[in-house]
Amino acid sequence: MSDEVQPGFVRVRLDLSYDGAEFSGWAKQAGGRRTVQGEIEDALRTVTRSGATTYELTVAGRTDAGVHARGQVAHVDLPEDVWREHHAKLLKRLAGRLPRDVRVWALREAPKGFNARFSAVWRRYAYRVTDNPGGVDPLLRGHVLWHDWPLDVDAMNEAAERLLGEHDFAAYCKKREGATTIRTLQELSLVRGADGIITATVRADAFCHNMVRSLIGALLFVGDGHRGSEWPGKVLAAGVRDSAVHVVRPHGLTLEEVGYPADELLAARSREARNRRTLPGAGCC
Repeated sequence: MSDEVQPGFVRVRLDLSYDGAEFSGWAKQAGGRRTVQGEIEDALRTVTRSGATTYELTVAGRTDAGVHARGQVAHVDLPEDVWREHHAKLLKRLAGRLPRDVRVWALREAPKGFNARFSAVWRRYAYRVTDNPGGVDPLLRGHVLWHDWPLDVDAMNEAAERLLGEHDFAAYCKKREGATTIRTLQELSLVRGADGIITATVRADAFCHNMVRSLIGALLFVGDGHRGSEWPGKVLAAGVRDSAVHVVRPHGLTLEEVGYPADELLAARSREARNRRTLPGAGCC
């Protein structure tokens, strides 16, 4: 698959954010459900006066219903004449057309070889939870999970260390036919802030479906004393879904940032990311 832009088109990078509470996830769906992709594509079609033509977005990481994003990245290929006519005022026009729970912060012509999804080298998420006996600050209730047991952050970090590196995360992912669950987990750490909110930072080259929320669910069981710090690692090694691993609610999760290599490495990274991964020593069958 080539990342060459078709003649007569310009690839445009969009940096954006959204509150996921009222969205049925990123990706367009049948049945008229409200999605982030649908809102932005509709707004783009309107402000460029493109009639029935929809310019489809490619995103760095599809988020589920209820998940937020502060540093999401997407790209769209626009006809050169459309870009030339509208680019100077496109950002402000989108701000006037988009609903208040989604914003595009930057629009610029992408460097050669850029693909918002396949050129990315990592995605960084944050999951926020509080164990305050009184619950969650009402002003933060849409972004912080309440866990009604006291949490030992040190124990959670000890458990998290056992999950770092390249592994098959099948035990923490919702299975999808034909998709690999091998990922490299680069960072998994938790810090309790002065306000008592615990922020888990989760960074990997890519994530499979429900991976972050499942990892957090396992760590919460360690933090509240229901499991020992070795348990999440044992679940990982078993390689199968464990009914004790709960997929925590989506509203505590935010996509914070997407990382890309230097411009001259974008195309190579895109080709590499499309290769089906196997663990070292794994056979073909």
